[in-house]
Amino acid sequence: MIDAAVKAAAQAESLDTLLQVRFLAKVDRIKLIRPGVEATARMCGLAPSVARDVVLAVDEACQNIILHAYKGRESGEIDLTLMRYGEGIVVELRDRAPTVDPREIQHRDLHDIKPGKLGSYFMSAIMDRLEYLAAPGGGNLLRMYKRKDGST
Repeated sequence: MIDAAVKAAAQAESLDTLLQVRFLAKVDRIKLIRPGVEATARMCGLAPSVARDVVLAVDEACQNIILHAYKGRESGEIDLTLMRYGEGIVVELRDRAPTVDPREIQHRDLHDIKPGKLGSYFMSAIMDRLEYLAAPGGGNLLRMYKRKDGST
């Protein structure tokens, strides 16, 4: 995982917001943000394959918000913010669903061969750090970090 020094550096540096978008929490809307996520990751200096991995992590996070936080209700919204910092990219996803206890976010055992329940595993495997926070004013905030050099 990304260490405390890198996290502190990201917080100390001015984060350059490159993309902000609000979209309906519907599965078919996720495809609309994928090109912007990939282009922004590339703009932050990530290699093409790493940028595509970031797209997958964002996709999985959005799926989890829609299916688990909003429980499939179509009235919810997701705010996506992509920021550049000196070491890479920071992704923030905010919802206005009931607050989730981060201790309850777990992937299933990888030896249990069946579909589903691996989104959080993919997110943690791809990204260097995940932070699950209660959003100011209600809801949930997921912050994910990815370094451009690929080190963790």
